[in-house]
Amino acid sequence: MTAPAMEPPVPLPDPDTAGFWDATSAGTLAVSRCTQCQRWQQPPTESCRRCGGALAFEPVSGRGTIYSFIVIRQQTVPGHEAPYVCALVELDESPEVRLTAIVRCAPEDARVGLPVEAVIAPVGSSGFAAPEFVPAD
Repeated sequence: MTAPAMEPPVPLPDPDTAGFWDATSAGTLAVSRCTQCQRWQQPPTESCRRCGGALAFEPVSGRGTIYSFIVIRQQTVPGHEAPYVCALVELDESPEVRLTAIVRCAPEDARVGLPVEAVIAPVGSSGFAAPEFVPAD
């Protein structure tokens, strides 16, 4: 008898992050942006860190570059076989917007500055989805 497959951790949206999870579940990557000063803001908070304005989630291209990365060599996230790349991806929309995500590439192919693009992947069988990145063409 084989052990049941372990599920990855399930997101717990709160009022500040619900827009992100709603967008990814619909297949889109969206980031928080101030409706007054237009500053992109990640991670999302209740109001803009610069001017105190209201925030709204806006779709982004999903394109960016690897700012930093590590190679995970021990299984730490169920559903992702080690080794895998976990990176801080700087989005093209703003150098202030960086997302931590898995990059689907061989560890030896990962490098700082590698152009990548987001794909929205299911989070196990939870009904949620999250961005992962692949090398851009």
